[in-house]
Amino acid sequence: MSDYAVQRTNMVESQVRPSDVTDRRIIRAMLELPREAFVPSQMRSTAYMDEDLTLVRGDAGQHARAMMAPRVLAKLIQLAVVEDSDIVLDIGCLTGYSTAVLARMAQTVVGLESDEALAARASKLLAEQSVDNAVVETGALAEGVAGEAPFDVIVLEGALPQVPAGLLDQLKDGGRLVAIQAESRRFEGRHAEGRFGKACLWKRVSDSFDCRPAFDAGAFVLSGFERVPEFML
Repeated sequence: MSDYAVQRTNMVESQVRPSDVTDRRIIRAMLELPREAFVPSQMRSTAYMDEDLTLVRGDAGQHARAMMAPRVLAKLIQLAVVEDSDIVLDIGCLTGYSTAVLARMAQTVVGLESDEALAARASKLLAEQSVDNAVVETGALAEGVAGEAPFDVIVLEGALPQVPAGLLDQLKDGGRLVAIQAESRRFEGRHAEGRFGKACLWKRVSDSFDCRPAFDAGAFVLSGFERVPEFML
């Protein structure tokens, strides 16, 4: 059996720290949380690899679902500058690994997952890891969780062409949203289609939103955020 503790250390030392992740809370969470518990048993040997991990293969008309590569997730969370008093919305939480990481940093985390089976699995795993400041909701990812808004931070776990205005409206004044904005340069991962783009930080100031690109990143395509084609004559 693999020594997962050693693999966790190797993941942090060879993937996360060299990627300019300096937030000790992120590093501590990734060293302590058993990432292998959040993937199917047959995938545990690859849980700490530096790539997206496909948890659900896509079928006709739907995207595959995959966990972000550890270094990309760590950098994206660091970009959000999560405070220990923050209320965080984690969109596309899958089996709850990202929610568990965020829960080590924030006051409360709401994980949002559109797949009912994945959401149920996430709730079970979070309970097993004694994460008592996070809940998982089931619903359309692009709609967020308006009933729990406003949020200090919103993290979108994947690549998308644009952030819906309705999600930005769920931020508090001074709130931050992070996502990978991408429309071109596709890449093919382990059974999941992804895109290269820019990790971006949106900040709300009153009723306006400032967007700042931060670093190059690739991620799987987040289902439900496809750009609506414009009608042209």
